[in-house]
Amino acid sequence: MKNIKKYIPLIIVLVIAGLGFAFRENIARVVRGDAYVDNKIFTKQLEKAQKSGKDAFPQLSDKVGKDEAEVILHTSKGDITVKLFPTLAPKASENFLKHAKDKYYDGLTFHRVIKDFMIQSGDPKGDGTGGESIWKKGFAVEPTPFLYNIRGALAMANTGAKNSNGSQFYIVQNKDDQSKQLGNAGYPKPIIDAYKKGGYPAGDTKYTVFGQVIKGMDVVDTIANLEVDDNSKPKENVTVNSVEVVKDYKFK
Repeated sequence: MKNIKKYIPLIIVLVIAGLGFAFRENIARVVRGDAYVDNKIFTKQLEKAQKSGKDAFPQLSDKVGKDEAEVILHTSKGDITVKLFPTLAPKASENFLKHAKDKYYDGLTFHRVIKDFMIQSGDPKGDGTGGESIWKKGFAVEPTPFLYNIRGALAMANTGAKNSNGSQFYIVQNKDDQSKQLGNAGYPKPIIDAYKKGGYPAGDTKYTVFGQVIKGMDVVDTIANLEVDDNSKPKENVTVNSVEVVKDYKFK
């Protein structure tokens, strides 16, 4: 018993240190995944993001920057204008822009729509099982502490398996305050504030955000409110008539 008492202070110190380490890792695991926790580059990016103001997060501005691209999704319900982030999500952005210029998305339906969540398209089969990338194979998620699944985010849909990004994408439609879910996860304050307007924070673990709607969220809401069948497919056929590239980006 005496020996145990002797080591109690050391045990307490180790427990506290462990809790502190776990807290610091929490946001890294949420945003980047377990495989990236020890990534020094990401850790530095995260520390920078946590200390940054609103201007550091491109989703929070409606202006299209010089290193950003811009597209308009001309849908059967109206236009949705989106800016893309090629420097933060290069593969997803290049994939989407090339598909758009090749008219790959023209005529495809919004095959999956969930009110208060998101609208999804980009599948030639129209049932969620099809589509491929411009490289004819899947590619990996591109997480960054500067992009999140806030309301209006454009992100790649995938199967949950490694390297399963293809052509399908979704737009986050949720309007409900999500900030309370974040707890002490270490999210940057501007992003916590953005999540008060809605979003899908659970997606920050799994999906590549590569764009943000800057005009036409009323169209997104209209599509999200459509009546759907048991598979979340709209009973009314809603299509992406075309994707117009307003401002392109030159990839190296």
